Amino acid sequence: MNAPARLDHETIAATMPLDKFDVGNPSLFQDDVWEPYFRRLRAEDPVHYCADSRFGPYWSVTKYKDIMTVEVNHKVFSSDSMLGGITIRDAPKEFRRPSFISMDPPKHDEQRKVVQPIVAPGNLANMEATIRERCARVLDSLPRNETFNWVEKVSIELTTMMLATLFDFPFEDRRLLTYWSDVATVDINAGGPINTDAKREAELAACLEYFTRLWQDRASKPMTTDLLSMLAHGEATKNMSPKEFLGNLILLIVGGNDTTRNSMSASVLFMNRYPEEYAKLRANHALIDSMVPEVIRYHTPLSHMRRTALADFQLGGKTIKKGDKVVMWYISGNRDADAIETPDNFIIDRTRPRQHLSFGFGIHRCVGNRLGELQLKILWEEILKRFDKIEVMGPEKRVFSSFVHGITELPVRIPG
Repeated sequence: MNAPARLDHETIAATMPLDKFDVGNPSLFQDDVWEPYFRRLRAEDPVHYCADSRFGPYWSVTKYKDIMTVEVNHKVFSSDSMLGGITIRDAPKEFRRPSFISMDPPKHDEQRKVVQPIVAPGNLANMEATIRERCARVLDSLPRNETFNWVEKVSIELTTMMLATLFDFPFEDRRLLTYWSDVATVDINAGGPINTDAKREAELAACLEYFTRLWQDRASKPMTTDLLSMLAHGEATKNMSPKEFLGNLILLIVGGNDTTRNSMSASVLFMNRYPEEYAKLRANHALIDSMVPEVIRYHTPLSHMRRTALADFQLGGKTIKKGDKVVMWYISGNRDADAIETPDNFIIDRTRPRQHLSFGFGIHRCVGNRLGELQLKILWEEILKRFDKIEVMGPEKRVFSSFVHGITELPVRIPG
């Protein structure tokens, strides 16, 4: 987004009546002009009611501590898919799919425990050599002195290979995982081929069919350490309905793909946008350890999570009513100066870089957060071994979505 357009949004955000604010508008994120709107809400109306939007009425929770209050109070704020689930948009009831992230305890806890071993410390240590070998191979294959799309050649390829490993998915078909992730999260108003919920479900039926064949094979054999085998043998998951199976598949595919993919792309973008931080990293490679969570905070790969109120609740001086939709804007909480020092600055050597909301908090905290960090860390260790610089050659393109904070194109060039 060019500077004059940004300046216009600063003015609009400063002068628009608060009752007209609709921060769920996907265009704000596609055009990367969301910051001034959230800044004003944090200052003047941190628990804000939007009465009219494409998503219906909803509350925006924009400050760090208020978001934490909603996160930990799962007895009042429900994730249940049948009430609307975890995104600002309510899917039509016939298309709602349960998954453990869109469940409340005790069923949430039982299903989550089934897949947690995949990211146990010992298993992560076993994956490290594979991740490093793949990063090295992908980086060594990149062209020199010509512009290419970093998202396609690096971010998507690395995350899709990791997903295929986690599921023990046929490697030659791994790009299906990327496709299904994009289909599952695309906004049907984005102007692409998936422009109705029915079209989305038709495409995801192929995902269910493919994985059902794999499931039947894993269920017939002793349990191994891949996600699908864990689900097929887990007491809480082995008798899932097809709709629930697909729901958990999509959760694991999107969780393992979109967030890491977009952090990998954002890291290159930020290192170019803030060259003094890039210089720090080149001078001291140990700063990768704090740079990784800073990228994840500053970018915030999922802009929000949503809950539905099960009872009236007082928050920030406002009364949220039973049945109301409540949106926790992680992307705003990560810029809250009352919780994070100089939050609008990208600083790779922060003292407490993990003090962010990008992975959520409480019982729904991202199960794969350490794996995502590990992939980004190893990627940058291998980048610094090879390249003095990766130059961004033009503006990035972003996803039309107020949920997935995604980058689809990042033109770069590696001098050499």
